[in-house]
Amino acid sequence: MKKVLAVTAGRKYGNSEILAKEALMTAEESGAEVNLINLHDYDIKTCTGCESCTMKMGKGERPECIYKGKDDMERIMEKFLQADGIVISVPSFVLQPQGIYKVFIDRWLPYEVALLIKAGVLDSMPERVSVIITVGGATQNWMTLSLPALQMSMFMQSIKVVDQMMATRCARPGQVLLHPEFIERARKLGGSLVEAMNTPYDRVKWLGEESWCPICHSNLMNRGTPHWDGTSYEIECAMCGAGGTLRIEEGDVRFVVAEDGLKHCRIFTEGRFNHLLEIMETHKHAFENIETIKSMSEKYKKYKLPGI
Repeated sequence: MKKVLAVTAGRKYGNSEILAKEALMTAEESGAEVNLINLHDYDIKTCTGCESCTMKMGKGERPECIYKGKDDMERIMEKFLQADGIVISVPSFVLQPQGIYKVFIDRWLPYEVALLIKAGVLDSMPERVSVIITVGGATQNWMTLSLPALQMSMFMQSIKVVDQMMATRCARPGQVLLHPEFIERARKLGGSLVEAMNTPYDRVKWLGEESWCPICHSNLMNRGTPHWDGTSYEIECAMCGAGGTLRIEEGDVRFVVAEDGLKHCRIFTEGRFNHLLEIMETHKHAFENIETIKSMSEKYKKYKLPGI
């Protein structure tokens, strides 16, 4: 039996939960075992940036968080790793996903499956797929970073996103029910998830609407800047990091990925390992100059300021 887990971060019985449940109903009708958690019901401590997990990875050890066993993160992630399908449904606040979801994903590094495989904790990559949902009280203009941020969180866990939706102009709890097109779209997302879970993993494909980036299906693009290893592209996808250029074809602007444009693409394991090498190189530079850092830091330690 396939297992589907939905993660929401909105009000209880609010718009995010309604859309997640609509997708779950479709999955359950297909015979899947479904569960839903609302992050507001759990104790999730904020990442302190202590780098304990990163330092362990650099030594080839299992990455573990200093808060392991001290909050609910471990048991949530245990369920997360066991799921075949993931539904993420999070409200959009000021262009971005609601804050508690960011607190949640900031704690993911010790649970990143690509790194757990490298550390020998897992034997193989779990074959997981997901759909993502965001809902807000405004038009897309005030929600532009939410879907890319949610999709970004999925590639951190090596999960393939197969469909996504944005429900706009739904400010009050339950207001999404006045928009049958959003309810139907959420149900279609559930169908996309079921289809992807029942497809051989190497043949799982994107089932949503097409966008500029052919890799992650985001419309966010940046002017490229040189990477730590000297690689450089004219244009980069702001979400997945694929590099290439923009071309106008038949009056339509298209993002064309360069021949080596996936070297730093965050969707693929190789791209994230490349980033790990970058972090290790950055650590090396800091440790080689640790006495200089300590000496220069004294100025700021001695500079005392009142709080509020």
